[in-house]
Amino acid sequence: MNTRAPMTVEIRPGRSHQLGAHFDGEGTNFAVFSENATRITLCLFSPDGRREEHRVDLPERNGAVWHGYVPGLVPGTLYGYRVDGPYEPSRGHRFNANKLLIDPYTRELRGAFSDHDATYGYDAAGGGDDLSFSASDSAPHVPKSVVSDPALFPLDARTLTCGHDGGLIYEAHVKGATMLNKGVEEDLRGTYDGMASDAMLDHLTRLGVAAVELLPVQALKSEPMLRDKGLVNYWGYNTIGFFAPEPRYFGPKGVAGFRAMVERFHKAGIEVILDVVYNHSAEGDQLGPTLSFKGFDNAAYYRLLDGQPRYYVNDTGCGNTLDTTHPFVLRMIMDSLRFWVQAMGVDGFRFDLATTLCRGRQGFDQHGSFLTALRQDPVLAGVKMIAEPWDIGPGGYQLGNFPPIFAEWNDRYRDTVRRFWRGDGHSAQDLGSALLGSADLFDQRGRRAWSSVNFAAAHDGFTLADTTAYVERHNEANGEHNHDGHHANHSDNFGVEGETDDPMILAGRKRRQRNILATVMLSQGTPMMLAGDEGGHSQGGNNNAYCQDNPTTWIDWDKLDQEQIAFTATLTNFRKAHPLVRQKCFLHGAKRASDGERDVAWMGFDGGPLNWRDPGLSSLCLVLRGCAEHPLGDAMDDTILLAFNREARTEVLVLPDPGRRQWVREIDTSQAEQSAVVMPVRRTRVAANSVAAFVLSKEVSE
Repeated sequence: MNTRAPMTVEIRPGRSHQLGAHFDGEGTNFAVFSENATRITLCLFSPDGRREEHRVDLPERNGAVWHGYVPGLVPGTLYGYRVDGPYEPSRGHRFNANKLLIDPYTRELRGAFSDHDATYGYDAAGGGDDLSFSASDSAPHVPKSVVSDPALFPLDARTLTCGHDGGLIYEAHVKGATMLNKGVEEDLRGTYDGMASDAMLDHLTRLGVAAVELLPVQALKSEPMLRDKGLVNYWGYNTIGFFAPEPRYFGPKGVAGFRAMVERFHKAGIEVILDVVYNHSAEGDQLGPTLSFKGFDNAAYYRLLDGQPRYYVNDTGCGNTLDTTHPFVLRMIMDSLRFWVQAMGVDGFRFDLATTLCRGRQGFDQHGSFLTALRQDPVLAGVKMIAEPWDIGPGGYQLGNFPPIFAEWNDRYRDTVRRFWRGDGHSAQDLGSALLGSADLFDQRGRRAWSSVNFAAAHDGFTLADTTAYVERHNEANGEHNHDGHHANHSDNFGVEGETDDPMILAGRKRRQRNILATVMLSQGTPMMLAGDEGGHSQGGNNNAYCQDNPTTWIDWDKLDQEQIAFTATLTNFRKAHPLVRQKCFLHGAKRASDGERDVAWMGFDGGPLNWRDPGLSSLCLVLRGCAEHPLGDAMDDTILLAFNREARTEVLVLPDPGRRQWVREIDTSQAEQSAVVMPVRRTRVAANSVAAFVLSKEVSE
């Protein structure tokens, strides 16, 4: 297909209903939003993006949408926009037609970003502040938008729609998960293609992963301060194109590789969840570059300080905050979400700093425009929604306060599990709540137990292995004098900070990791695991590795502990085989109508009641049965006892009377290899610092 723009450009009014650039078989329609611009100019470039060949003004405006139609303009054409209007930062306006702007709706970008002074709307080269005005042309220093071939993005993708069944979410980075995997073809490592390679799918299937949650894959730009240090934004939480897959992960298939990746995951029965960053953009604060939104309509796209619109509200900690109360900003987000579902087949979204998206003028609003739009959208009704329920703004911590359509990252669960296994006082009481899906937080408004996303480690913070090897963060490589990253990690090093060859310490660390993995997988709710934690991946104590695009973060598959991987797979298989540990309803000890037994019961190791008032409580057991309040709860012919022994000594456990059945120990974290062991008598031993799971056999003993 011809990729050259026509030699002469005819432009007609076109249509305003669909934003972006859309080829209809005969030409391309362009439509963009700006309510404060005075002129918007379409700029067409040579195929290599180096020459600006044509400029033509969009001829028509319907309300705040400017539009035009260019007959004969074909897919592959590179373009951008220049937008005229007032440059009055003190009034919130930063129009500068010398800056080439990315189409907010572009689905492809060609070329790379730079931090050239010309990309700033003010005179950065001359040392001026943001009230100065830059006359430098930024076009040579920014990527170009691409008129996409409609065949690349047909709106016919299908999600898996598995529903919330308590399956394992595997949080992974496209590059970090594949770059050092020798089972992935070398030219596919670090790409979407490699992420869905046979080697990766075999591993994920073995682990029993239900969904892969990918760190941001929408087009992004690294911050200038990182480039000055020779670093890059590795995690990707600095988006500039909400419809465009990030090009750095393209493999041989290019942009088509993303949808192909999703389709391969689906064939393997694995869902794809995207971590999306709609709370801010890569344009930073008043001293940041002008790349797209700031140049189209700064006062509309961003939340500005009341009475001082020169400056940005910074509830995100990233310099700016997108204004989701503005109809066209909200529309862009909703259009983006629908695009990733309909054109790419994505099964769900994890919303970074979700509190920010839900802020109105008075703060977090459960009935605000963003949440209202999500709840009524028919396209998004069947996909998973996961909130990171906090930001750094006033009243930003909103764990448990999102609507029932959301699951939420439960950082309180993370801290509780780490504190319990570290040996902190009073932590057993908190663990009791955590094991039952944190009902004190989530059991309201008809919410289900899957609402709690339970994790012990995520991309942000220590890996699981580092939680057992470091007390202090070691972030010197980030170039911030080790001042960045979390201060309170609730971690332990077993007496030696970092690497050691002491076999006793190594054994203790491995057991702690197994204990934590077992706790997560045996808790009610939705379990999540950081990629590499199944095999002991370490980041050398760096708990804020957002800028480490190197072996610090890349999973070294040759070094992973194969016994621990097998153990993790056993846990997943156990969870799949026993619906009792992944019930949808919350358990409160109600009696079942069928047999009068309680759906959950706590007990001490001696078989008697548990003394919750004991501040040193460190050993506890719970018995799980089918939920009394659920229509199918009584039909669950299963009973499970979970025993948690944090004591430094082996404890005798008195199992409940099995009747004519027998107890079978299926999980024992004191052992790396797992095997089912029938309990011939009610009294058994639970090793020091371990978790054991007992299942009441269905067979009646003679």
